[in-house]
Amino acid sequence: MTIGSLIDFADPHDAAGARLCHAFGAPRTVWAAHALHEVRAVLDAAEAAARSGAWVLGWLRYEAAPAFDPALAVQAGDPALPLAWFAAHDAPLPWPTAATAADDARIDWHTQPERAAFDAALAHIQDGIARGTYYQVNHTARLRGRWSGTAQALFAALQRAQGGGYAAWIDGAAAGQVLSVSPELFFDWQAGPQGSGPILTRPMKGTAARGATPQDDAAQAAHLRNSPKERAENVMIVDLLRNDLSRIAQPHSVRVPRLFHTEALPTVWQMTSDVAATTRTGTRLQDVFAALFPCGSVTGAPKVQAMRTIAQLEDGPRGVYCGAVGLLRPAAGGGLHATFNVPIRTVELLGSEARCGIGSGIVWGADANAEWREWAAKRAFVERASEPFDLLETLRLEDGAYHHLPEHLARMEQAAAHFGVPWDTTAVHQCLQALAGSHPQGAWRTRLLLGAAGSPRAEAFALAPTPEPVLLRLAQRPLAQAHSEFVRHKTTRRAHYAAFAPQEPGVFDTVLWNEEGEITESTFGNIAMLLDGRWVTPPLACGLLPGVGRAVALRDGRVIEAVVRLQDLPRVQGWAFINSLRGWLQAHLG
Repeated sequence: MTIGSLIDFADPHDAAGARLCHAFGAPRTVWAAHALHEVRAVLDAAEAAARSGAWVLGWLRYEAAPAFDPALAVQAGDPALPLAWFAAHDAPLPWPTAATAADDARIDWHTQPERAAFDAALAHIQDGIARGTYYQVNHTARLRGRWSGTAQALFAALQRAQGGGYAAWIDGAAAGQVLSVSPELFFDWQAGPQGSGPILTRPMKGTAARGATPQDDAAQAAHLRNSPKERAENVMIVDLLRNDLSRIAQPHSVRVPRLFHTEALPTVWQMTSDVAATTRTGTRLQDVFAALFPCGSVTGAPKVQAMRTIAQLEDGPRGVYCGAVGLLRPAAGGGLHATFNVPIRTVELLGSEARCGIGSGIVWGADANAEWREWAAKRAFVERASEPFDLLETLRLEDGAYHHLPEHLARMEQAAAHFGVPWDTTAVHQCLQALAGSHPQGAWRTRLLLGAAGSPRAEAFALAPTPEPVLLRLAQRPLAQAHSEFVRHKTTRRAHYAAFAPQEPGVFDTVLWNEEGEITESTFGNIAMLLDGRWVTPPLACGLLPGVGRAVALRDGRVIEAVVRLQDLPRVQGWAFINSLRGWLQAHLG
């Protein structure tokens, strides 16, 4: 079965989590609009085909906006790429089997957003807010890279990184491939034969990073729910959507059935609200887009002024990112069911090039550091999917017995739950028992690995004693990824640590610190410091791996948690390196 497109959409009306999952082969008909005056005709053709029984997939680029209102400013897009692209299929196919390990895909990102440009744009936007030009502007930037492998494998990796929501992989051939794992519903419209029917929009506005611990995570969610800034930002877009929907709604039918709902995504908490209405008789798909497109959550408010600033500030066209991706399917009696996402968390493949957009809504009082951290949290989904990795535990095997085995397996199981990796306790124990049986004597460094499909494997290496004290060096720059999920969870993705590996002979490891100037850990262990007469270790909130050796030392009362900053280092009276493999090693900082 040749697969060209996949749809995995949530049912926005079903609280139990029902999903629409289908594959599609080669289309019977394709429509593409390369000029603004062709966009409405493409939508009309796609709607007519769906009302006649076809299943139609497609997208609109953000730059299609002036087709509905010339006042909506955009940058010039690539003339070779269509502004709108839709394909009709006779019927959906079964969902395919998962991509195999041999189908791994990778993206090497060579262009990333730059902090200086971000700060300048934020200052420009806040100046406009101060002058009363607009209330909010959604500012974005592009990541660009080269990809390899198969698009299906990359889509599977993206879905593992950002599950749920409104996911679609659509192969537009020369028009490019769109791999969207967006959590945001643009609209769901159930139109009768005459165009009247319920329509639901669910704008997503308001973000908080996931916490490093369950307690911190709950605190982040509570802060998002109760933050006056985040709630005000959400209400601005709700009001914009209410106004947009009123252009196609039956009188007095626009309503807001739900406000300030927080949703847990893998790397962030998001706030959504529902805005619903009933469309008037005679409403067509192009009328819905004329009223709503682009979604106010990715423009700002008021929309015309916000989009004018976006066109001035951003470094290129947005493309499918922030446009619309969706499915049209037939309904009873010549009706239509249209579901579109807002393609955030979306990768566009054009030949060997990959593009991805990241952004956030800027309001008065927005803090540059907080917004920059939000960008980092939002792009974590694509960083997770850009390179295959295994979950990893490093255990000490000594005379056939593993040290702290329950703690190691509990930590790996937590990582498996976080990354969506299947966990089979029996299979993991059998794997470790087989390795222990073949290494009954001596000390061994054991690597337990768990692949994306949940298959465990283990390997052992001879472990020599470590002479003490060990020599540590302080990193010369901060670890920018200190709050990354690849720091909080142990995996084979270790390039961020490898960049700090000691280069001098005799240096055992490097002491790391975060962008706030707080000591965190070393590249392959935790750190303890004798400060003011007590041994302390940095808390997890500083950005570090919850090491098993560290947990044992905390449990036994050998250390307590305390934040230690760079300016505190002259007061440190002693150092120790801690991990489960080597235990507590006396150290000194040279």
